[in-house]
Amino acid sequence: MTTYTPANREWWVQRWIEVLESFGWARRMERARIYAREGNVLKMEFQDAKVFAKVQGSAPEPYEVTLNLDPFDDEQWGYVVESMAEQAIYSAKLLAGEMPPSIESVFTNNGLSLFPFTKFDIHSRCNCPDPVNPCKHIGAVYYLLGDRFSQDPFVLFQLRGRTKAQILDVLRQQRQMHHQSDVVLPEPPQVKPLSSDRLWQYDAPLDPSLVVIVPPASQETVLDTLGNIPGEADETALQALKSIYATASLAAVGQAMNVGQSDA
Repeated sequence: MTTYTPANREWWVQRWIEVLESFGWARRMERARIYAREGNVLKMEFQDAKVFAKVQGSAPEPYEVTLNLDPFDDEQWGYVVESMAEQAIYSAKLLAGEMPPSIESVFTNNGLSLFPFTKFDIHSRCNCPDPVNPCKHIGAVYYLLGDRFSQDPFVLFQLRGRTKAQILDVLRQQRQMHHQSDVVLPEPPQVKPLSSDRLWQYDAPLDPSLVVIVPPASQETVLDTLGNIPGEADETALQALKSIYATASLAAVGQAMNVGQSDA
């Protein structure tokens, strides 16, 4: 059993109720509010964009109510979601479970209305004997839908033909496309190929006084910088490599100094 709670309604819930009450159903909606508050709506579930409910009336068996709005087609939803994706506020608010106040303008700018525009936009049916539509059983479902919108604003979108997952998936894709298009990569610099006749050449021998051989500032080797050798190399192998490195380094310095002295 579900009861209607009118206090502290979000703006989109209030908007839904105001739209319904503007259709000239004041007396019937008043009785429907009582049904909703007293918990006469025993069950309400969604199948795609359609609502199915069971409402307890004066008969022993609950009445069966169906309700749906006119769904938007793929092209119309494409325009709407593309418009939402252009501003990050819509994605952020909807992901947080809130309906941005300006969301209606997204639909109206695309020639659509999120909320029912006239009473003919709502298609409802009840198997009670009341010949007038909406009967109080249908009206009770109207009010309970407002509570459901409060819990999950995407239910309103679902009545228009798109689930929460469908909208958020497309929103993410659209936002990613917009983000990629906003990134402007700089043009790579134009580098002219070097010509061999422009390279610096120096054929004369260097002055020996310009050649200075000094020991390295640090005793660390490349092996120390690289760290431990991956695999199963033991400490003996590491020490052997360090010894080879030191021997080669000293030999290179010695050869350089000998060359420098012979040139002198």
